[in-house]
Amino acid sequence: MPSSFLNPTRRGFLAGSAAIGAAGLLGVRPAAAAVDLKRYAGTTLEVNLIKSPRSETILKYLSEFEAMTGIKVNAEATPEQQQRQKTTIELSSGKPSFDVVHLSYHVQKRQFEKGGWLADISGYLKDPSLTDPSLTESDFAEAGLQFAKDSNGVLRSLPFSVDYWIIYWNKQLFEKKGLSYPTTFDEMVHAAEALTDPSTNTYGFVARGLKNANTPVWTTLMLGYGMTPLGPDGKLRTTSDEAVEAAKLYQRLMTKAAPPGVSGFNWAESQSAFLQGKIGMWLDGVGFAPPIENPEKSRVVGQTGYGIMPKGPKAQAAATTGDGIGVTAASKNKEAAYLFCQWVISHDMGARLLQAGAGVPFRQSILEDTKVRQGVTMPGAWLDAVVGSGKVSQLALPVIIPVTEFRDIYGVGLTNMIGGADPANELKTATAQFEPVLARSEG
Repeated sequence: MPSSFLNPTRRGFLAGSAAIGAAGLLGVRPAAAAVDLKRYAGTTLEVNLIKSPRSETILKYLSEFEAMTGIKVNAEATPEQQQRQKTTIELSSGKPSFDVVHLSYHVQKRQFEKGGWLADISGYLKDPSLTDPSLTESDFAEAGLQFAKDSNGVLRSLPFSVDYWIIYWNKQLFEKKGLSYPTTFDEMVHAAEALTDPSTNTYGFVARGLKNANTPVWTTLMLGYGMTPLGPDGKLRTTSDEAVEAAKLYQRLMTKAAPPGVSGFNWAESQSAFLQGKIGMWLDGVGFAPPIENPEKSRVVGQTGYGIMPKGPKAQAAATTGDGIGVTAASKNKEAAYLFCQWVISHDMGARLLQAGAGVPFRQSILEDTKVRQGVTMPGAWLDAVVGSGKVSQLALPVIIPVTEFRDIYGVGLTNMIGGADPANELKTATAQFEPVLARSEG
C-alpha cells in the first residue's frame, strides 16, 4: 500500500489516484481485488454516529468511501447521551431510520444484544466477495472480539476503537527518588507513597475519585486480583475477597498518595494535575495522552513514561473499553452497510485515527505497522504501551444493561472510601442496592 495513504499531509496524491487509493482503503491490492467495490453503487446508506474524534475522522474522509463504492452516505453524529436515547427509541420500534450504528460497547453492547438490534455479519466476514482477506478475526485484540460477539459467539459488529488503561508516569520525579517503573501492584504502592511530599505539593498517584467516573479505576485494580465484577453465572462478585482487596488498594492510593480534593476528580482534573508536573503516576485511558506532549498545555513534555498496567497478585491485565460499528438487523441494505463498516475499520482509516490521536484501532496489524508508527506524533513508548496492553486486555466493566447504575451505586461507595469508610462495608451496601437493579434488567 502506498505510504501516501498514511500521511494526512499528502492527501493530494489521493485525488490523482482515486481508484488505487479507494482499493487501498479497504486493504485491497488493486491488481488482485476480489471485492467488487461498485457492486452496490447507487445505494443510499443512513449512518448514525456518536460525536467524538473518531466520528470526525469518519466524516472527514467520507467522500473517499463514496467515490470508491458509488454508495451515497448520509451520516449524522450526535453527542453520546443523545445518541444513546435516539438509538434505543428507534431500534426498539423495529424501524430505525439508519442502516449503520456506532455503539459504545462498554455501555450499549448488552442492550443491543438483548434487543436483537444488530445483524449477524459473521457470514460477510468469511465471504471473499465482500471482505478483503487482510481482515480476519485473529487481527483483533481479544477484548474487541468479546465486545463484537454476542453470548452465542455470533459476530454482531466490527471492533472500531479501543481505550486501554495505562499508567502515565513522570520520569523526572521517579529519577529524583531513584525509582524505576513499577512492575507489580506492591511496587506501585511503594513508588506512589515514596513520591508523595505534601510540603512540595508533590503526589505519587492520581486517578478518578468522582462517583460514577471512579468505578472503572476499582474494576481495573480488581482485574489484577484475577476477579471481575460479574461471574460467568451472571452473579455479582463485588463482595469477594479480591474485590475488597482491590477496594482497599484504591483507598490506600487515593488517601496516602493522591492530591487533596481527589474525591472530586474526573479524568479531566486528573489529567490537569498530571500536566503540572507534580504527580508521579496517573491511571487512565490511552486516549487522554495527546495534551501531555503539547508544550502549550503541559509541563511534562518529554518527561512522561507510558506504562502497561503492573501485575496484580494474580494477573496482569489492561482494563479495556471501546466502541464498534455494526449493521442494523432491520436494514434493507445490509451488504452495502457492511462494506461501510469494513471501510471504517480498514487499515488506512485505522492509521488516520491513530496518527490524529483520535483513537486506537483494535487491529494489531495497524499498531505494529512501521509506516503507520512513523506518522504517529505521540512518543514510541506510548505506542509500545498500546500494543503491550492489547496483549493483556480485559473488559473494564461488566457487560450489562444497567451499567450506568452500576457505576453510580459503587461509585458512591468508592468516594466514601476516600473519606475513610470501610471498603468491605461499602461494597456490601452497594451490592445489596445493585442486585435488584441487575435482576430487573435481566428479567
